[in-house]
Amino acid sequence: MPDLLTTSALSVLVVSFGIGIVVGLTGMGGGALMTPALIFLGVNPAAAVANDLVAASVNKSVGAAVHWKSGSPNLRLAGLLMLGSVPFAFAGGFLVKSIGDAKSEADFLTYAIGVALLFTASTYALRMYLQLRFVTAGNVAPTHEPKILVARTILVGAVGGLLVGITSVGSGSLIMVALLLIYPTLSAVKLVGTDLVQAVPLVLAAAVGHVFTDGVTWAVLIPLIIGGTPGTFIGARMASWVSQSVIRRGIVIVLTLTGLKMLGVPPGWVGIIGAGMLLLGPLLWGFIRQTRGLPAFDNNAAAWRLPDKPEVGKTDG
Repeated sequence: MPDLLTTSALSVLVVSFGIGIVVGLTGMGGGALMTPALIFLGVNPAAAVANDLVAASVNKSVGAAVHWKSGSPNLRLAGLLMLGSVPFAFAGGFLVKSIGDAKSEADFLTYAIGVALLFTASTYALRMYLQLRFVTAGNVAPTHEPKILVARTILVGAVGGLLVGITSVGSGSLIMVALLLIYPTLSAVKLVGTDLVQAVPLVLAAAVGHVFTDGVTWAVLIPLIIGGTPGTFIGARMASWVSQSVIRRGIVIVLTLTGLKMLGVPPGWVGIIGAGMLLLGPLLWGFIRQTRGLPAFDNNAAAWRLPDKPEVGKTDG
């Protein structure tokens, strides 16, 4: 109990609350933000991955329950993703443990998470562009369910499950971008709901694998759950009416800089790259919007337009 009353535990609680809101709001960003945050707070990389996965299995359940109640997930699609992701996610912890001693394991995870963060940042940016391209083609959210492509969906689940099982990063980035590529007519709200539903067993399987190999640290896990659960609930409740565009652009910058830091890039270069992204990023995005026939900085121009619920499923315009 004294370990739960320290400044470090309070820091974990506050950070997990904020990241929980992002998870519920966007369906993305849990492991990609929380795992490196724990490492920067001084938690061993293996313990950071293990405890984040256990907490995420609880926090994502809250977000999934909210989306399930609203009827947004595509359950058949979620089931196929689970079929591919669960066994590979479970194997992740054992694969990491086979690397070698504790130092080799920590070095491998630090590098792997850094690479995963840069990959995740790229998929975030790709997702924003894909959604912008789709909505500018007609700007109307479809009302029918898309045709399910079984083999491709299972493969996406398997690759995403392996990435999550090793690094805890990817359940809300790689999988959602892959769904956008395979099912471009799936609405934004259904994407978030489907991802959160399939992510529960995925993350739970990965968590079980890491608990078997590394155990849990209660002084880290309990603040993660206490802070993340209400944050995820609040974010999920806000998902249908809060614009996610600025949030995701900010996530791209944060993940890029964090990934570079974990890969050992000198702080000076990280600062220069960050300043460049902050100054030039909005200009580049504005130019891309203009090429699609939209105002450079009008965040509402590419929102989904539904017949009866004009605020549902706002996208990355």
